[in-house]
Amino acid sequence: MKQISMNAEKIAEIVGGSICGDPARIINGVSGIKDAASDQLSFVGNKKYEDQLNTTNAGIILVCKDLASASTENRTLIVCENVDFAFAKITALFAEEPPAPVIGIHPAAVVDPSAKIGQNVSIGANAVIEAGAEIADNAVIGAVCYIGHDAKIGAGTILYPGVTVMYRCTVGAKCIIHPGVVIGADGFGFIPGPQGLVKVPQTGIVCIGNDVEIGANTTIDRARFGKTVIKDNVKIDDQVMVAHNVVVGESSILVAQCGIAGSSELGRGVILAGQAGVNGHITIGDGCQIAGTSSVVKSLPPGSIALGTPAEPQRDFLGRLALPKKVQKLDAKIKELEAKIKELSK
Repeated sequence: MKQISMNAEKIAEIVGGSICGDPARIINGVSGIKDAASDQLSFVGNKKYEDQLNTTNAGIILVCKDLASASTENRTLIVCENVDFAFAKITALFAEEPPAPVIGIHPAAVVDPSAKIGQNVSIGANAVIEAGAEIADNAVIGAVCYIGHDAKIGAGTILYPGVTVMYRCTVGAKCIIHPGVVIGADGFGFIPGPQGLVKVPQTGIVCIGNDVEIGANTTIDRARFGKTVIKDNVKIDDQVMVAHNVVVGESSILVAQCGIAGSSELGRGVILAGQAGVNGHITIGDGCQIAGTSSVVKSLPPGSIALGTPAEPQRDFLGRLALPKKVQKLDAKIKELEAKIKELSK
């Protein structure tokens, strides 16, 4: 973490917050609320965590409006409209930059003479760039990456070590692709034949948009025909599976270990929580939110919040969840009435 100091007044100016307490209080770093020291900034973004304000040592705390009246003894509060965003903004000022990549082609890399390499590109040891591939300006290709024939990597994109981009697939500009990601493996396509399963050729490609981040060991399969598409500003966690011919809309979030079966389409701003599954050939509308471990088996209209297996609207799911308790109460009432009837029949 960078060794810099900042007072509450400056922090409030950066995040657009209002100060409760001493505006001159200084911090030298950032930390989580439990571990923060008196010279560090932390945050509490929800009133249900209010008790953490009573135990933290943080010197300056970013808080939501509901906590604006909390005690400022030995600390300064900065009330923010969006606490998470504000904390991320300040954290970025303290974060150390990773080591700068070495510009140029490592002697142990293998680059086909027909590949087009832009300006200020870094290609690490044992990376392989096949014939016809294009690496745009300022891109970083980490050690042991593989870029297939006629594949394209956009300007300013970073491929961390061990990334595979198969032939003809494209990755847009300013993307971050973490270790072990495979883009463009064959889609899972087999049909029964007289002598067993027959592989269906997967002739399409994968197109990754701009400003996309893909977590470690995620796999995005090439289309059977046409394109598997990840649109701009999508953020994908580790170990996610995206099948052939899927389309993921702009600014969607795919959390760890979720999976999308072939030819399904996610709209803009969709959130799939951890281990959620989406059936093939369905549509998830803009802004839908799918809870963790849920299984979506049919299309959902925009704005849906779905939970469970099979996934159902939030109200239906919560109502069904409450039903056993209601049945228990009814059972107790029935036994009570039976006892009264028995007493009256004597």
